Amino acid sequence: MELLNPLLLKTCCPLKAQNAGLFISRGAAMHPTRIIGSHELIFVKHGELDMWEENQVFHLEAGNTLHLRPGCQHGSTKPMPPGLKFYWIHFEVDESNGRADDLSGNGCAPILKVPQMARITQPERLERLFRMFLEDQETGMLHPYSANLLTTLMLVEVAQSVVEKAAPPEDVNVVATWAHTYIRINYDRAITAGKVATALGYNADYLGRIYRKAYGCTLTEAIHRKRISVACDYLLDSSLTIEQIAQKCGFADPDYFRRIFRHYMEIPPGDYRKEYSRLHVNTH
Repeated sequence: MELLNPLLLKTCCPLKAQNAGLFISRGAAMHPTRIIGSHELIFVKHGELDMWEENQVFHLEAGNTLHLRPGCQHGSTKPMPPGLKFYWIHFEVDESNGRADDLSGNGCAPILKVPQMARITQPERLERLFRMFLEDQETGMLHPYSANLLTTLMLVEVAQSVVEKAAPPEDVNVVATWAHTYIRINYDRAITAGKVATALGYNADYLGRIYRKAYGCTLTEAIHRKRISVACDYLLDSSLTIEQIAQKCGFADPDYFRRIFRHYMEIPPGDYRKEYSRLHVNTH
């Protein structure tokens, strides 16, 4: 699969994190047209973001990442809609010990291929890294070594993701997209992988196979991830109880919700609410 302008990062090349944040759109704002001297990684949490860089145009949805390169002009192609949320981080790469586009790997550690645009197969893992970075950044506890390591781990998650194709999707990908959209709309209902297949009129095994090929996870995992993603927002942006949040996210049993939440986020929902209550947020 061809990569779109990938960042070929030798893992021994020093990486220096700068700063990061969580952007929340109030509607109508445009991402500034600019050229920056650092790399920028964008990770969309909710909504859609339309960007351009040089002669390329990118449409990002929830779960997509975009790597913007230093020295390249970029901006948005349309106003950012209300409800759009995306994480961002700026970082530098010292390539003085070896060219980043040298694929030989001679005299250096293995090369990390970071695609310019990708779909994250386990978005909860990448979001946790961003939240750890932002929490320590806001409390003044972010040590440079820790910041650089967290940024490197973010790039590892992107490197392990599914590369987004520029070409139009094939028919099977259209069916997978229908399933993905159905889950996004009906996550708060009592849906299962089998019910999704029945609703769309497909065999459950067939739909499961093409969905996994397109999105890198099972239908059941997709349902859980969508519910946990929404639950994270409720935990941080509302005063609802754990039981109320579980119900709003489609879990009939709060204890089961707690088990699934801990499985994906590696922390109980109550501790998550306490740990990530402070974030660097910018809005427009």
